[in-house]
Amino acid sequence: MSLYKFSPETPSGNQPLSSSLFSRLQTDILTGKIRSGEKLTEQRICEQYSVSRTPVREALRQLEMDGLIESIPNRGAYVIGLSLQDIGDMYQLRKIYEIQAVRWAIERITEKELDQLEETFEFMEFYTMKSDKEKMLNINTYFHQLIYSASHNRMLQHMLASYQIYIKHIRTTPRNDDEYLHLVLEEHRAIFEAFQKRDVEAGARAMEIHMNNSKARSI
Repeated sequence: MSLYKFSPETPSGNQPLSSSLFSRLQTDILTGKIRSGEKLTEQRICEQYSVSRTPVREALRQLEMDGLIESIPNRGAYVIGLSLQDIGDMYQLRKIYEIQAVRWAIERITEKELDQLEETFEFMEFYTMKSDKEKMLNINTYFHQLIYSASHNRMLQHMLASYQIYIKHIRTTPRNDDEYLHLVLEEHRAIFEAFQKRDVEAGARAMEIHMNNSKARSI
């Protein structure tokens, strides 16, 4: 099993250019490289990202649908970005969906999927002990993706993958990495043990605690 075979933020080599450009612009807006209030023009994007005008128009349309830019008639497109309220609301919605995902996943998970979840949690333990924050966070993401997949609900998987992209770029770096990694590990241990016991309510409680703590650590 490869822990890195899927990343919600990495465009596939077969991905249309407009989608790839959208992902790059989305990242630059969420990380503050492109600031709120800045004007985006097709010419500027073409020059800065070395693309033609055709994918730019589609990328701008996607950004507007995502609420990251606003097109003002006769003026152009301006970056909106995310406010603190937007971020807080996003965490609240993500919590609701994550809890539902873990409920369905505990009910529907196959033995093969449970084995994958166990192996992934063991990797989380290993890299926590090694104090390897980057690998631990990547595996953390994969752990959640396995839960989404085990829920066997494609719409829920899509929504949660989108939230993961946003939250990855807006969360702050913890001051104490070792303490942070051990806290995250124990929160995931509670979730994993609920899967082992097939205890839906314990899984929902553990995920709610994890989501509340994730929000508190990031905002």
